[in-house]
Amino acid sequence: MAVHAGVPARRHVSLSWAMPVLLGVSFGIYAMVLKRFEDGGVFTVSQFFLGLVSAVVFGALAYGIGRIQHKLLREQRAMAYGALTAAGIGFLTSLSDGSVLRSAGIGVAVGVGVGLVTFYALYVHET
Repeated sequence: MAVHAGVPARRHVSLSWAMPVLLGVSFGIYAMVLKRFEDGGVFTVSQFFLGLVSAVVFGALAYGIGRIQHKLLREQRAMAYGALTAAGIGFLTSLSDGSVLRSAGIGVAVGVGVGLVTFYALYVHET
């Protein structure tokens, strides 16, 4: 694409950082709210830090997968997104007073579902 004199180059907004930030903030707020309901509705500083750390870790993992996703095969990419979802859902289930077995079961079930849907979407769009 040629750039004409006097016409500024068009800038494209990249979602490579905006989507992980949005996901991380949403995840952190949800984790903080779950812990707040468990503590009787009273806001504490530990709930805030739990939400902050959860947001940073989940956002960083989502950003990392987004940065390497083009180097992965579609099966590996689907597994990566499924694993991230499984870990996140399992963690949130454990915060809502779920047992380890229940948290792992729900996380794995949702992760497998997300992995299958992601694989299908990638298979349809790449073929």
